[in-house]
Amino acid sequence: MTDRPRLTLTAATLDAPDARELAAFYERLLGWTREEDEPDWVTLRAPGGGAGLAFQTERAYVRPVWPARPGDPPMMAHLDIRVDDLDAASTHAVAAGATVADFQPQDDVRVHLDPAGHPFCLYL
Repeated sequence: MTDRPRLTLTAATLDAPDARELAAFYERLLGWTREEDEPDWVTLRAPGGGAGLAFQTERAYVRPVWPARPGDPPMMAHLDIRVDDLDAASTHAVAAGATVADFQPQDDVRVHLDPAGHPFCLYL
């Protein structure tokens, strides 16, 4: 397909009640740095480059429920984060402000919720 324009994925964006608060959590968790920092929009970049994470304040934000039941606000996306030590990474995530999800569907994956309720998976 030669007529396709150049497309570059720059970030995945998470809505939050406070973009700066949620970005601060992911800074602590991942060790990434802020590239943009506005009151309602923050982007983080990995030290090695690649697509980053962006956060936008959504005044009507509704915390997702995971796993969702009928009528619950479902997650729209989740992050997968590869780790080399599941227990140490989980301890770090909790210290950064995450909570361990009550439901854990796999032994080699640990599901956590960020402060805004977005699920993310730590996996080996």
